[in-house]
Amino acid sequence: MSDISVLEDDIRRAIDQANDEQSLEAVRVGILGKKGTLSELLKSLGSMTAEERQIAGPAFNGLKQLFSELLLEKRRRLRRAETEARLAAEKVDVTLPVRPSPSEVGSIHPITQVVDEITAIFADMGFAVAEGPDIETDYYNFTALNFPVGHPAREMHDTFFFNADKKGDRKLLRTHTSPVQIRTMEQQQPPLRIIIPGKTYRMDSDATHSPMFHQVEGLVVDKTATIANLKWVLQEFCKAFFEVPAVKMRFRPSFFPFTEPSMEVDIQCDRSGSEIKFGEGNDWLEILGCGMVHPNVLRAGGLDPAIYQGFAWGIGIDRIAMLKYGMPDLRAFFDADIRWIQHYGFRPLDIPTLFGGLSA
Repeated sequence: MSDISVLEDDIRRAIDQANDEQSLEAVRVGILGKKGTLSELLKSLGSMTAEERQIAGPAFNGLKQLFSELLLEKRRRLRRAETEARLAAEKVDVTLPVRPSPSEVGSIHPITQVVDEITAIFADMGFAVAEGPDIETDYYNFTALNFPVGHPAREMHDTFFFNADKKGDRKLLRTHTSPVQIRTMEQQQPPLRIIIPGKTYRMDSDATHSPMFHQVEGLVVDKTATIANLKWVLQEFCKAFFEVPAVKMRFRPSFFPFTEPSMEVDIQCDRSGSEIKFGEGNDWLEILGCGMVHPNVLRAGGLDPAIYQGFAWGIGIDRIAMLKYGMPDLRAFFDADIRWIQHYGFRPLDIPTLFGGLSA
């Protein structure tokens, strides 16, 4: 019987030392398994005399019952402790503010927003969006657009050229979106009414210039397009974009190889305060260049200038974004600063519409 007392102490000690369900199961197998300590004792009952069995049988069964109860209680304590640990680890502090949804955390870049605004305005006028490659040939970027040989724009100090290929031709990063005018005229017959938003590249960098910037080009070609139509389109665009009831615009003579006559456009504004206000004041601010499409450009696009005529304009998207939303430095557009985008960015679901307000 002293062996039973020793075994009982061993059982209690083993159960107390079990720290998880896996080690507790190992104790159970070691005691009650086929070759467990208590199982071997129960097997020995067959070799005992009747008198010995009367004493050993109840003692063994009592030990087995005690072990089962201790095992069950230990298992309950382990599961309770596991539950409490999970609750402590997974608890939620209800006093914390609710985390914002992804649609509220993310921001639309001002350039993307302004492109959407421009697209919405011109789509309402019946314009389609056209696109072209960023890597262009000399022909589409210069020759077809009436740039003469020796023009400064063809020089290395102004344009990003690639190394010459096996034929000796050098491709380049387009310096404007105007090559898409030629590509569109080659592929479609007039009447044409398109805008061309996209990236352009020039060797220039300061607070108001970037080596890579965004531009939107506009092109109208038909048999009756006039400067009067051009002025109306640009005036309606400026009113809608700057969200003012009226604007005064000044058209000054200029020169661009691909238009004749060519003009630069100033818009009336007030720069007396900390921000620029459009549609009022006595100041003027240049915002774009435009003109009637040069006959040589129409010919390069496969059109007869005796039959067709058109007008075009180009606007720096980054520049008008800075003017409208009060951004002082163009370089910040491309710095990938999360603080800047959180300050100047737009909510993802605020899609610009003319009836709902472009920047509402």
